[in-house]
Amino acid sequence: MKKVLIFSLAYFPKHVGGAEVSIKEITDRIPDIEFHMVTNRFDSTLPRIEKIGNVLVHRIGIVTKNPTMNDLKKFPLHLNKLLFQFLAALKAQQLQWKYGYDATWAMTAHSCGVPAAIFKMLNPRVKYILNLQEGDPPEYIERKLRPLWPLFSRAFTKADIIQTLSTFLAKWARRRGFTGPIEVVPNAVSVKHFAQEYPPAVINEIKDRLGKKMGDVFVITTSRLVLKNAVDDVIRALPLLPENVHFIILGTGPDEAMLKKLTKDLKVENRVQFLGHIGHDEMPKYLKASDIFTRPSRSEGFGASFAEAMAAGLPVITTQEGGLSDFIFDEKRNPDMPITAWAVDKDSPQQIADAIKDIMARPEKVRAVVATAKQMVIDKYDWDIIAKQMREKVFARVF
Repeated sequence: MKKVLIFSLAYFPKHVGGAEVSIKEITDRIPDIEFHMVTNRFDSTLPRIEKIGNVLVHRIGIVTKNPTMNDLKKFPLHLNKLLFQFLAALKAQQLQWKYGYDATWAMTAHSCGVPAAIFKMLNPRVKYILNLQEGDPPEYIERKLRPLWPLFSRAFTKADIIQTLSTFLAKWARRRGFTGPIEVVPNAVSVKHFAQEYPPAVINEIKDRLGKKMGDVFVITTSRLVLKNAVDDVIRALPLLPENVHFIILGTGPDEAMLKKLTKDLKVENRVQFLGHIGHDEMPKYLKASDIFTRPSRSEGFGASFAEAMAAGLPVITTQEGGLSDFIFDEKRNPDMPITAWAVDKDSPQQIADAIKDIMARPEKVRAVVATAKQMVIDKYDWDIIAKQMREKVFARVF
């Protein structure tokens, strides 16, 4: 059986995001490959070695007891991201002597490309797959990685194959000097999970919990509260909308205090609810209790949250930044494509407000767009489909 070593900054059961979810969804569906992983431990209550699904996880780094997501950005845990660039390469070499891997798989260039490149230089015969999942603008990532620039450049040029979530990220790989094969394989969603129907009583319980009254329109987002996700632009749109339009925010992040202050400054705090982290199991209920999904991203590598909302049957408002242009098609901007969403320019609260008003005023259009978007997700973005593409287009290319 072939063995693949994954480099990932974090992994289950705690402190996970879209990249980590994609690893688990894909590896669980490829039982004929033995996957191992080097990742940060962060939490002293987690074992150093643990089997999770189809991945044998080897944890390293600085730990404290039961840290929160915000704790990861504070001393001493914030040092893990820098230390990982070198400690992960060292740990990988130790594991190579023991297990003898056939390939490595780095999840993102900005977090895991450097240790993967170091390992590749030490083990040139072991194939190296680079996965580009980045959501931040490439220019921002490149500025952050300046101190490690020679190694960061090799994160691209030493790869045997690069898999990206979007054509936008594929173009970045070419700009970074990669001349080898590129496969665009997006992230996906659990269509069955997000499209499932609940008894009316279950959804009504969520509505009651949120205080949703007859005639209220709930706009929802599932977002890390960071600049790139532009949650502030949705808050700025609220004063331009009727009083019955409310904003439900699922997620946490460093911008939370700033966003709460913004709601008070704009006098819309009674129309915005910060619900914090909502687990994956519960998230579809909140989507189905709402009416519109939005995240007007300033940058995006792919954006599984949009596909999840489409699977749940919500109309989507977002930008066409980065990888979003691969599947966000708007009535006016993409007249030759099947319409899947309402597209707005980045940094445009007025356009967000106009899109919300359009959705409220045109139920027939909403039904058509929602049906088209949901079918697109079923046909292209289910994990069974994506795992098969990864097996055939990426892993098969290096074995």
